[in-house]
Amino acid sequence: MDVLKRNNVSVSGTGSQALVFVHGFGCDQRMWRLVAPAFEDRYRVVLLDLVGAGQSDLTAYDPARYSTLDGHADDVLAVLAALDLHHVAVVGHSVSAMIAVLAALREPTRIDRLVLVGPSPRYINDAGYTGGFEQADIEELLEAMDQNYLGWSGAITPVIMGHPERPELAAELNASFCRTDPAIARHFARVTFLSDNRADVAALAKRRLPVLIVQCAHDAIAPVAVGEYLHRQLPASELVVLDTTGHCPHLSVPQATIDAIDQFLAAARTAEV
Repeated sequence: MDVLKRNNVSVSGTGSQALVFVHGFGCDQRMWRLVAPAFEDRYRVVLLDLVGAGQSDLTAYDPARYSTLDGHADDVLAVLAALDLHHVAVVGHSVSAMIAVLAALREPTRIDRLVLVGPSPRYINDAGYTGGFEQADIEELLEAMDQNYLGWSGAITPVIMGHPERPELAAELNASFCRTDPAIARHFARVTFLSDNRADVAALAKRRLPVLIVQCAHDAIAPVAVGEYLHRQLPASELVVLDTTGHCPHLSVPQATIDAIDQFLAAARTAEV
C-alpha cells in the first residue's frame, strides 16, 4: 500500500521547510487542529496518523513490526521519503516524541530539529531517574486496560488531560481513545509504557541537534523532572515549561504551544542566516 494512504497523510501550507506533526497514544492527527494551521503561512505542514490510529490502514498494524517504537519511526521516515522532504522539523507529542528521536537518529539528513511535547524516554522510575511511575503502577495500568479498555479510558483521560474545569477536553480525549481498536491500543500501550529510550537520547545528544522540550508544569504522565532530565542530556536543547496542567497542551493551551514552537523555529532560522 502507498505509504501516504497507509498513514493517512495530509499536506497543507507553503514554505521551503516542512513541519511534521506526529500525535500521541490514543490520538490521531486531528489533535493538532488547534496548532498546525498557525504554521501554514510559513511551512509545508504535514500531518499523519500512526498505523493503528485514526484513519490509517488498520490492517497494516503488525504486532511484530510494532513491538518497539522503531516500526513507527520507520513509517515516519517512509512518509518523509515519499514526499521527498529533507531538513524537516518534527513535532512529536508524548510517545511520538521518542518516535521522532528514533527517526532523527536513523536519517540525520532528513530531520534538522525536533519539538518534543510532553516527552518521556522512560515512564518507570529507575536508579537516579524519575519517570513518574513505579513498575507496579504500570503493570496495574496495563492490567486494567486488558480487563476493561473502555472503562479504563473513561477513568484515565481526565487524569491525562487535567483541567477539570473544562470537562469537554477530557471528553474529546476519551472519544479519541474509544475510537481506537482496543486490541491495537492494548498492544501499543505496552510498547509505550514499557519502553526505555534513554540510550537513544544519549545518542541524539552527540549530534547536538536543536531540540525544544515543551513541558506542562503539572503533568501526571510526564512530570517536570522528565523534561529537566532531557534538557540536561541534550546539550542543544531548550526547555519551555508551560504554566498549565495535563499532558496535552496542544489542546488545552494551543496558543502557548504555538508561541513556544514558533519562537524556537524562528531562532533556528535566524541562526542559519
